[in-house]
Amino acid sequence: MSARPTPSRRTVLRGVALTPAAGLGIAACSPGPDRATRALPTAPVELGTEGEVAEGGAKLYAEHNVVVGRAEDGTLKAYSTICTHAQCAANKLEGTRLICPCHGSEFDVVTGEAVVPPATQPLQELPVKAEGGRIIAGPVA
Repeated sequence: MSARPTPSRRTVLRGVALTPAAGLGIAACSPGPDRATRALPTAPVELGTEGEVAEGGAKLYAEHNVVVGRAEDGTLKAYSTICTHAQCAANKLEGTRLICPCHGSEFDVVTGEAVVPPATQPLQELPVKAEGGRIIAGPVA
């Protein structure tokens, strides 16, 4: 049987140099504290007043992981802010576009549809109603 050849100094140094780079790559792809997946409401949640969401507009309720959009006809729609691509909590609203910080997916919050990849699936729709001038969303709302 032949003996294994001894690795060259160059091979050893290359391995030592690449090990920290691999760790950085893993850290960059994992959700950090500001990108962690958050839970959805498990019971109806009072979000705010109806007046906070203008027709054709939207409002982000990040503390509940809910975004509410209002169509031009006045219909309210509520969606989870959990991205359908990597399950990060999308936390930036520009007009009626919800933007995920993890990979840049964008969603139309009036329809829930994914409009900029990598996400291709729509946001999870949540029951929503207006009651006494207040917006209530979540299960059995």
